[in-house]
Amino acid sequence: MQRQDRHLQLVSEPADWSPASWQARVAAQQPSYPDQGALRAALGRLAELPPLVTSWEILQLKQELAEAAEGKRFLLQGGDCAENFADCTSPHIANRLKVLLQMSLVLVHGLKQPIVRIGRFAGQYAKPRSADLETKDGVTLPSYRGDLVNAPEFTPAARIPDPARLLEGHSRSALTMNFVRALIDGGFADLHHPEYWDLDWVQHSPLEAEYREMVRSIGDAVRFMESIGGAPMGSLRRVDFFTSHEALVLHYEEALTRKVPRQWGHFNLSTHFPWIGMRTAALEEAHVEYCRGIRNPIGVKISPGVSNDQLLRLIDVLNPDNEAGRLTLIHRLGANKVAEHLPRLIEAVKAHGKRVLWCCDPMHGNTESTQSGIKTRRFANIRSELEQSFDIHAAHGSRLGGAHLELTGENVTECLGGARDLTEDDLQRAYRSTVDPRLNYEQAMELAMLIVRKRQ
Repeated sequence: MQRQDRHLQLVSEPADWSPASWQARVAAQQPSYPDQGALRAALGRLAELPPLVTSWEILQLKQELAEAAEGKRFLLQGGDCAENFADCTSPHIANRLKVLLQMSLVLVHGLKQPIVRIGRFAGQYAKPRSADLETKDGVTLPSYRGDLVNAPEFTPAARIPDPARLLEGHSRSALTMNFVRALIDGGFADLHHPEYWDLDWVQHSPLEAEYREMVRSIGDAVRFMESIGGAPMGSLRRVDFFTSHEALVLHYEEALTRKVPRQWGHFNLSTHFPWIGMRTAALEEAHVEYCRGIRNPIGVKISPGVSNDQLLRLIDVLNPDNEAGRLTLIHRLGANKVAEHLPRLIEAVKAHGKRVLWCCDPMHGNTESTQSGIKTRRFANIRSELEQSFDIHAAHGSRLGGAHLELTGENVTECLGGARDLTEDDLQRAYRSTVDPRLNYEQAMELAMLIVRKRQ
């Protein structure tokens, strides 16, 4: 059946698709559960649990992403590379939310337009790995695939994929979402008091004065508008906030894919914005098959190895109706390759009239290891890829409409450089990530200010 959606485009659920149709395809990056009976029991229970998000929130996000593609908004997507169950605590969640609110405050002030805020949390518990097995000191065990699958400790018991973790992931995601919603509804994101969002960085950062001036300016603007209107601006007391995670463990995603009353089709109700990673974007395989049928807006990571033809075929499969807001292309090309590959990708999409939102992930293409084997990223390379991306889009008549960042609200030392010029010696001081290195809150704010300067 075909119907009109809120964007006034003709869209339809594919007739040959179901939430389980992915199971007939090759499925990369899936855990190998030794106890299939326990897996079936866990999935049966998961399918009965309440959803984590709603269909109307999903459709609202789709509308906002459509506006971002038109240059009316800017997408800020950020959070941990992989969440840990142990970090589902009020300080961790509040600090994660704070840094994204602070960044969006900078962007609102500098860009003079609304920001689409999407957290990489409340479900980012699984991670793809380059190898199924890991060897240490002659011992070989399954790789750690995130807390949704197994545990990081290098022991046989910890590394066995456990279906009970799927239920635990749902529980931790629900707790996170509940706390985020409560904070926002309770005035945590009130633009009348952005000073409440401060983290300790403003007390000692080289960017303190610039940030303080932004806070003062926004407070003055809010009070001025309320003076003219003669009444408080209630809409400034809260912000819209959405969640995202990589749709990686497909049994989990399928169990939370539902039909809802008064809407056609299926929604993935585990998150507002699922994305397909670089390792699972093969056109004929399971992740693309699953994502092509759900009504959520979809993100796709784009690497240097993607050809123009592959990209166009992927767009046709995931967005056959050329629906506004449906598809976000998140390019992660690397500072030394973005100038070579991004222009051809932009031109291919333009030439075929594809409606997409372009977003830059300057993190994943710039990962390296130190001589001592510590995985890190250089802030200079992250900054360079982001700057080049803005310039290349502008030069080709396109628009970079978002940034996708791995970051934390904690005072970690995982990425080199930044305002304090962190060195390899600093990495030992506060390196806490179990998977990929993240920007700390100071580096994240520095990047937000860079985005403002490039868009002004």
